[in-house]
Amino acid sequence: MAYDLITMGRIGVDLYPLQTGVPLARVTSFGKFLGGSATNVAVAAARLGRNTAVITRTGDDPFGVYLHEALSGFGVDDRWVTPVPGLPTPVTFCEIFPPDDFPLYFYRQPKAPDLEIDAAELDLDAVRDARVFWVTGTGLSEEPSRTATLAALAHRARSGTTVFDLDWRPMFWTGDAPRPGDDSGSRPGDGSGFRRGDGSGFRRGTDRARPLYAEALRHATVAVGNLDEVEVATGIREPHAAARALLDAGVELAVVKQGPKGVLAVNSAGESAEVPPLPVKVLNGLGAGDAFGGSLCHGLLSGWDLETIMRYANAAGAIVASRLECSSAMPTPDEVAAALDAGAVL
Repeated sequence: MAYDLITMGRIGVDLYPLQTGVPLARVTSFGKFLGGSATNVAVAAARLGRNTAVITRTGDDPFGVYLHEALSGFGVDDRWVTPVPGLPTPVTFCEIFPPDDFPLYFYRQPKAPDLEIDAAELDLDAVRDARVFWVTGTGLSEEPSRTATLAALAHRARSGTTVFDLDWRPMFWTGDAPRPGDDSGSRPGDGSGFRRGDGSGFRRGTDRARPLYAEALRHATVAVGNLDEVEVATGIREPHAAARALLDAGVELAVVKQGPKGVLAVNSAGESAEVPPLPVKVLNGLGAGDAFGGSLCHGLLSGWDLETIMRYANAAGAIVASRLECSSAMPTPDEVAAALDAGAVL
């Protein structure tokens, strides 16, 4: 059976405060949710009716059991989600200060199981046969995940649609322990997960990441990233120039998320679309980029034109930004259609 979408990358448990505008030190209650960007993308596409699976690893612990149950509940195939004895399932906390401040606190020590994906254990035939295959920049940050990610891309050999989510998380590349607030989460709809600050976090690990990003781009047909991420990949921040640089690097479609300015998409045939974000009252922007990604895959699979895909994906991201959680907030087709008809998330 060929899947509509297979994603490969992070998984974990999101522990999100049930109180907004409250510092984490004073939060008294949390909700527990399935998390991890690649996993959320698979959930988002499944909510839109797609046959999806995820390749990742968890700890051999109760949180790992919870993640399998959650994937099953969302209709995402978990056959390639395997435990790693001795490593805990990652958890992520956040603070929620709408409309645009959502600091993230990753607990992935001593090492995240999803970075223990081994090339020898991959079902490469399934990867090759999937209509869309999705990998992330974080998967390149450590071995053996790095070799596994590049091996999957090379075996796929650009068959079907291969998406490289640039997914730049500087703390995963430095070897340093995460500092509180070092990764701020997404601004509404752009999926950035990065606060520039004085630029020091942006510079850490860039020299290590860029050649690996270049290698992944050679095998990808689609690149997706926000302004920080495209700058890591290409050295260029201006959206149109960065999109051209991504096309020059080998992809057929470059998608640059610009936050409040919307999203730019340019393909190798010379077509482009630049659409504004859908108006929304933001509650938590952290899952918006993943909803965008799952909807992007859905639109590509549907054969829609660029502008239709971008408007649909923007609407899905806006819906999730209006909700507390990420995975369980992913919208259905009817919800996206209603938002598009209304011209806003109501």
